[in-house]
Amino acid sequence: MTTESQNTMFLLLNQHGPFATLEESPLHFSRFSQTSREMTNKLGNREMVTQYRILRNQVLDFLEVSSFSDIKNLLKDHNNREKMEKRSYKLLGNMFGIKGNEREIVTTLNNYSRTADGVIRYLRNKVLAPYSSHIEMTNEIDATSSPAELLLIIFDDRYHQKARFEAKRKLVLMNLAGSIDQRERETKIESKFYLFLDFLNEYVWSKTAKIGELEIVYLLSNHEPEQFTCLDYKIISRSDAEKTHPAKGQKLTLLKRRRFGTNGHEIPIYVSIRKKAPEAKVLKLLRKGEENPAVAVDDELGLMGVLETVQDVNTFQQHLTRSAIKASSFMALEDISDSLASSGHRKGKNIGSSSKTAMLKFFARLGGMRVEFIVHTYESYLNYIYQRDVSHDEYEVKRIFDSGVAELLFPQEIYHLDMKKIRNKQIDRFRWQIEEG
Repeated sequence: MTTESQNTMFLLLNQHGPFATLEESPLHFSRFSQTSREMTNKLGNREMVTQYRILRNQVLDFLEVSSFSDIKNLLKDHNNREKMEKRSYKLLGNMFGIKGNEREIVTTLNNYSRTADGVIRYLRNKVLAPYSSHIEMTNEIDATSSPAELLLIIFDDRYHQKARFEAKRKLVLMNLAGSIDQRERETKIESKFYLFLDFLNEYVWSKTAKIGELEIVYLLSNHEPEQFTCLDYKIISRSDAEKTHPAKGQKLTLLKRRRFGTNGHEIPIYVSIRKKAPEAKVLKLLRKGEENPAVAVDDELGLMGVLETVQDVNTFQQHLTRSAIKASSFMALEDISDSLASSGHRKGKNIGSSSKTAMLKFFARLGGMRVEFIVHTYESYLNYIYQRDVSHDEYEVKRIFDSGVAELLFPQEIYHLDMKKIRNKQIDRFRWQIEEG
């Protein structure tokens, strides 16, 4: 995502654009004030003027008023708030195609509020954990779920600039959460997820073990000091792992393995099956600068598999396609990217990703589903966790900062944080946790 994105949702949050949240509420601007002139200059071109006009009309229609000056009266009209709130829930429920009675619609829209708050809490608890107190939400915004109330707060000068920005940010994130939920209902992703699990249990995994039965082993690996790449590893049992104290440059990594059978042999595989959480999908839309989840989120269903060798990886891929045939579905493999044999020289398509990351990645289309598969060898998996410039923790930091999402959600003028400096500090922090922690 870049702050130059022309999508309305992201223009709203851009503190350098015409929709910036200023120290005073928009209702306090006079037509000929310096602030109004500066905002007019920022509108710049016809497209931006059209964006502003459409957005202004949407706000007035939503609040059922004819001008911004009428919003001042609405802020004082407490008797009309309940009526306005009921109407707003009905309007949004219809927009997102939510079925059910009034209570069910309110519950669903309140879930969008929880997702919006969850995005901020996720960043506070992980990527920006040392700065948690700096970016903590204003209590009143955290406690408010009503879209109409949040919209009124943006215009209410009793609220501080930070609170009014956070109300606007929460509305933007709620809108993205609603778009995602609508798409999930349209594509029936929940039922497809369970169909995918059934396919794996019925046709892919070995029948010699019960569903969910896992073999626990550990990888004791040695890593070179410069890039912390894996030099070698050995597989040890849980009992041996309990007696092992890794030295400097060593890591002990848990694997919970299933098995699949082919040609009379059973091959162990560590599997992590993923259905992206709504918060993760919202962040992906922000990183991509895209309002439409059908365009930006193509990996709702995913599986990561870890096998010992490249030969095992190839065997697993072949086993998958043959298992699909047994399930009466052809499996087409799309967007294939294989950097296992080349020790990780791949074209990084995503912001923050490293060309040194080794993996087999493809999308499998079967049974009306499109599932993302990422497959590692033990060596590439260890590098995916620990190697400098490759590790997933570093990637998570880079993609939030390098995409502009951190600055968009926590602009420096309001939170007084220099995101460029914080980016490097956070990478150093995660590196220390990986290598020394």
